[in-house]
Amino acid sequence: MKFFDPNNPNEKKKMIAAGVLGLIAIVVLGYVFFGGSSQRPTNNVVVTRPSPTPRTAAGSAPTPGDSDGVDLTIYQPISYNGTVPALSEADRNIFAYYEAPSPTPKLVYIPTPSPTPTPPLVASGVSPSNVYARTPADFSLQLTGDKFTPAVRIVIDGREMSTRLISSQQLFTTVPAAMITNPGVRQVMARSSDGKLYSNTVTLNVTPPPLPNFSYVGIIGKPHFNDTAVLQEKGSKELINVQRGESVGGRFRVVSISEREVKLIDTTLKITHTLAFSSDQSSSGPYRPPVRAVDDEP
Repeated sequence: MKFFDPNNPNEKKKMIAAGVLGLIAIVVLGYVFFGGSSQRPTNNVVVTRPSPTPRTAAGSAPTPGDSDGVDLTIYQPISYNGTVPALSEADRNIFAYYEAPSPTPKLVYIPTPSPTPTPPLVASGVSPSNVYARTPADFSLQLTGDKFTPAVRIVIDGREMSTRLISSQQLFTTVPAAMITNPGVRQVMARSSDGKLYSNTVTLNVTPPPLPNFSYVGIIGKPHFNDTAVLQEKGSKELINVQRGESVGGRFRVVSISEREVKLIDTTLKITHTLAFSSDQSSSGPYRPPVRAVDDEP
């Protein structure tokens, strides 16, 4: 088998292409190794020469470093013979230590409260403004003010009352006795059920009722339950004998007598007061008669 056939046109083309590629490779290698070098730039050294010192013009003042024309005898050395006083070493506290400064207090921002809106209704007062606690009967209360409407009700300590509108300046209600059992202050206002209409609050004062100034110290038993109670006025040694139905102290009436207690009723307020029997025999007060029957009397 022949390695190269000169009569085959394809073989000729391959040989020509191989020769051209080899020639191009030789040219490139020759340029890289022999034709691409360049000369190094030469370093130009610049030699500097000192500039000539300018000469002083005639008649100009001499410089401070020039001693020409200056009398140096006027300058004399100064001899200082001062002494430094001896000082003791500064006192030092060996227990001193660094104390960190107290932290700066933080400023607390307190927002300004918004003003309370003005109520759309006005309440000026109640009548009566003072009542006694433990009053047994219900009482009528009238609230006066302005801008009242049929939709508003009298409210006492948050409790809505049955209210009757008399006019735009007057409201009327009945307060049950159970609401004034204990002394204190009651808050009264006018308000609608939906809360859109409301007034400022006014006060109803519930004060303690007057108390009898007596102590129950003894009893004298009689037939047919017609007993006699022995009362003693507080702060006094005087004894008072009273029976059922009799008045004592000007405004109280005896309603019942027993060995344990005496009940008095306030004739003005209709309030009942109970006086418990005082069995303290060791006190320095007056004589307290024991319970006895009528047959024991001499």
